[in-house]
Amino acid sequence: MDPLLLIGAMTVGGVLIGGGVHFIPVGGAPAAIATATGVGTGTAMLAAGSGMTGLIAAASMTGSPLWLILAAGAVGSMIMIGITMLIGNLIYVWGVGVVPASAKVAVDPITKYEQEKYITPGTEGHGIPTVCFVSGLIGAALGGIGGGLVYWALNSALTTAGLSYSSLSAATVAGIFAVGMFFVNAVLASYNIGGTIEGFHDPKFKRLGRGALACLIASLVIGIFSVLLIKGGVF
Repeated sequence: MDPLLLIGAMTVGGVLIGGGVHFIPVGGAPAAIATATGVGTGTAMLAAGSGMTGLIAAASMTGSPLWLILAAGAVGSMIMIGITMLIGNLIYVWGVGVVPASAKVAVDPITKYEQEKYITPGTEGHGIPTVCFVSGLIGAALGGIGGGLVYWALNSALTTAGLSYSSLSAATVAGIFAVGMFFVNAVLASYNIGGTIEGFHDPKFKRLGRGALACLIASLVIGIFSVLLIKGGVF
């Protein structure tokens, strides 16, 4: 594979991963006690979890056309995030006894339902309302496509670099490196978000441009580093 194509694919993939994180509703500790919307865990953990699921799906399509690898990555990540949010809502509604509602917006942009009267005083909302759920699926799809692109680029580079890699070995190394890309860009996005975020309707979503720029720079450096490793026969 041409080195510039590898660097470009990894850079674009990293930006998609970092950008996708901004769409995923992450509530952290406040969500765990139902005082904020989103999934009750950290940004990096949730993004990396969906990313690894998407990578497994993408890797299962090794040897297929690029569009199919990217689609598998997107669907894998969306299924993981979708199930996580669904189970979270079941716990919030039937276990805690709260209605999924956001305090960030008075009316849900998707359903157009009023939410203010369902917000518990002193909280930022609770559960995962429709707009957060849809936003999470979008973010997972972007992350899955980005991860699939990184995996495809590395796998193609390793199998054509003349390093005597078997298809299994190349897929393994590419998958490990792609997981690393998820953690790097997820952490950068997490710092940019600064805690919790509900999705594309959250005021913090306006920080997307700054986060995407940081992920672009980091992914570009990683892309150059990977080319040097492959050309030097380190991989």
